Amino acid sequence: MKSLTFYFFLAYLISWTIWLPLYLPKFGIHFLPVLPFHHAWGALGPLTAALIVTKLEEGNVGIKNLLSRMFQWKVNWFWYFIAIFSPFVLLVFATIINYFNNSKLSFDGLGVSSEFPEFGFVSFFLYSVIIYGFGEETGWRGYALPKLQKKWNALSSTIILTFLWALWHAPLFLYRPGFMAMDVFGIFGWFMSLFTGAILLTWIYNSSRGSILMAALFHGTIDIVFTSDSIEPNIMNITGFLLVVFAVFVLGLTGWKHLSKVERQIS
Repeated sequence: MKSLTFYFFLAYLISWTIWLPLYLPKFGIHFLPVLPFHHAWGALGPLTAALIVTKLEEGNVGIKNLLSRMFQWKVNWFWYFIAIFSPFVLLVFATIINYFNNSKLSFDGLGVSSEFPEFGFVSFFLYSVIIYGFGEETGWRGYALPKLQKKWNALSSTIILTFLWALWHAPLFLYRPGFMAMDVFGIFGWFMSLFTGAILLTWIYNSSRGSILMAALFHGTIDIVFTSDSIEPNIMNITGFLLVVFAVFVLGLTGWKHLSKVERQIS
């Protein structure tokens, strides 16, 4: 577990250092420059840490293996559907359910973000998959999850990883408006949403036999669904509930040992 401990230390160090100019003003320190897309660069910390630790542990062979899993595209088409379309399917169901409450049916805000007004749907999707998908999942699922699954079952590994993944977000509570606005109940709800997502990501990763690409696509798509502007909060709440139902169904279907119909990934 020493290498795994070092990995998380390095991932936190890289991301939290990059984010310094964004959260130091909270403490009255303003001399560090803020770059365009500054928050996004910090999301590459898990990827960078995974590459560094893998290089130290396994050399070029390990790097080659990690890169091959990042672009492991030869998987069953079903996993492409789950990774790319399942969050949108849940959003559609949530919108239909909401329609019966207020007779309003609209997807106008999907794929639009006030943070990136220059992005259309395609560019927002690519941005989310590359930065938050590959940037995070290469580390969390690609490096850390197999290490954890060598010692613990898939569900226990997912729980441990969720806590460590949540901790990585700590600086965001000092500068991201959505995080700063959370109270205790909001933080608990946010953590449970991470746990729900982590269950589904473990399922996708193990079932696709270690395809980081599938995990990155799902992570990016989920981010689009839950960060798009102009989608009613009630629709987001219903979508979140349906996501929990989805995760519980998957857990019941696959079991806690592997969270997959195949063996859990340990390398």
